[in-house]
Amino acid sequence: MTMWRIGLALMLAVVPVVPAPAVAAAPSLLEVDRRLAGIAWRLTTANAALCRDTQPVTGATLHAIDQYPAEVAAGGQYAAPVMVELVLPDTPAARAGLAENDGLLAVAGTPVPAPEATGTVTSATRNAAQALIAVRPVAAPLPLTIRRGVGAAARTITVAPVPGCRVEFEVLAGNKLGASSDGQVVQVGGRLFELFDDDQIAVVVAHELGHAVLRHRARLEAAGVRWGVLSEFGRNGRLFRETETEADLMGAYLLRNAGWDPRIAVTFWREQGGKIDGGLFRSRTHPSSAARAAAIERELATMPADAPTPYVPPLLERRDAPLR
Repeated sequence: MTMWRIGLALMLAVVPVVPAPAVAAAPSLLEVDRRLAGIAWRLTTANAALCRDTQPVTGATLHAIDQYPAEVAAGGQYAAPVMVELVLPDTPAARAGLAENDGLLAVAGTPVPAPEATGTVTSATRNAAQALIAVRPVAAPLPLTIRRGVGAAARTITVAPVPGCRVEFEVLAGNKLGASSDGQVVQVGGRLFELFDDDQIAVVVAHELGHAVLRHRARLEAAGVRWGVLSEFGRNGRLFRETETEADLMGAYLLRNAGWDPRIAVTFWREQGGKIDGGLFRSRTHPSSAARAAAIERELATMPADAPTPYVPPLLERRDAPLR
């Protein structure tokens, strides 16, 4: 998981601005990251059987000093340029004793690359560290060389990861109200965490993971669609709407496999979708929220009453079909 942060000090406690009376304080980025990490953990590990590309999943989230402006990052003390931001409870990382603020020095003996002195805010170093983990065998022991505290001696902790979908997740700071996926990274607008609870956000995240599972980005590119101002019209708009509906349907199954009642997707789009899709001003690349709710409801009615968990729906067979 990765985050773009502007104006927050790395690993320092976030001091919220005192809100006006009767106005709830916005959650800190650490709180938001932890919420998204928990949702992503459930979805990616429970649905590994549906994902063609998998990776070792530990339950820990990394971040790096070059994800922050230089003047902000310079104000802290760090065990290493790449550090553990958070560890979810009852996960392989937690059971192995990995701790928040541990500096990550190497993965299975391969040193973590150092940040380049570009002076720009980037997730490149964090991505490089995550890539070292992603290429390891999904269920093999994962030795992590860490430093616990500034100046402490290096030590090795071995994590027993579990397989998960090879997709990363990041929170976009700011007022973005929505989410997106390019097949490799799911980006979730931070504003969603102010408006919705975790079950509702899981519907949005599962939809974006559905895009990755069904390889929509690659299939749209192979079909030669246009993004931007032309995306809403003609064949472009039709194919975008088709993939959005497929992602809605797949998302409901992903939720169900991860232990949620899949009907929360129906309820979300029926009752809350208007807050996201823009109502009359929505993009025509997406069906209306009412149409989305109805399509998911029809799809769930086709699932066998005794469907196993994880359930592999017939919809998965479309992931290699050309879009026409």
